[in-house]
Amino acid sequence: MPDMPEANPEEAALVRRARWGDQAAFATLYRAHAKAIHALAYRLTGNAAAAEDITQDTFLKMLGFLSGLRSDAPLRPWLKRVAANAAIDRLRRERRFVAEADEQAWPDDGPGPAEEVEMLGLLQRLPPLARTVVWLHEMEGWSHPELGARFGRSQSWSKSIVSRALAQLRQDLKTGNRDE
Repeated sequence: MPDMPEANPEEAALVRRARWGDQAAFATLYRAHAKAIHALAYRLTGNAAAAEDITQDTFLKMLGFLSGLRSDAPLRPWLKRVAANAAIDRLRRERRFVAEADEQAWPDDGPGPAEEVEMLGLLQRLPPLARTVVWLHEMEGWSHPELGARFGRSQSWSKSIVSRALAQLRQDLKTGNRDE
């Protein structure tokens, strides 16, 4: 994984001010990052209410962990990691993941015009586990060892989930399958 970029000086100053109880600084940090964290949580859970809860929980954790945050590192990657872990925990609690990936019901909808297929719509059609693993790997840059460890599985398990899900997405794009 590449080296982390440094935090911008304005954000680092806001984090320092928030550590000392400056509510306006915390509110500014929230406004700067909440939309991105909510979008990630929604992509992972497919549920707007769950995404709201995860966003709130993420910023509550940030508030409680301000003293441990590095001011020389950007805040957003840390927030995204916290939100992703919260989404994974929530999906596990809701028992939306089956015991084995092979038992998952992969969507098999009829064909539709390919030009109407949108990527996020396609991702929503994947089972929750596959959608979460694909997004974290492909868009957030999590490695297969990280994903395997976070889900209590092997690196091969993560590779298999990503491979099957991407194959399904390619097939859906090729045939023009879409949600009706």
